[in-house]
Amino acid sequence: MQALTRRLLMGTLLLSAIALGAESKEKFKLIQVTDLETLQKDTQHPVAIFDANDPQFRAKNGIIPGATLLASSQGYDLKVLPADKSTPLVFYCSNTK
Repeated sequence: MQALTRRLLMGTLLLSAIALGAESKEKFKLIQVTDLETLQKDTQHPVAIFDANDPQFRAKNGIIPGATLLASSQGYDLKVLPADKSTPLVFYCSNTK
């Protein structure tokens, strides 16, 4: 993982949620950088990553390579989600408060 990405995740970003597969009883959980790196290496179950930061934050701090940029952290078009409902989802945003 690129140094900028690692710095973003460890410093100012909060990985907010990962939606687990249908078999799981959990709805979401917080994950760490190493968890995301592991998920990204799993070629049998590709992870979908979503960036809910605003454009100014992205311009200043960058994004995780391959992340889908959401129009807003308050809401987004469900069409951006993968058609395969078993795909692990990771949403992240800045934690400035």
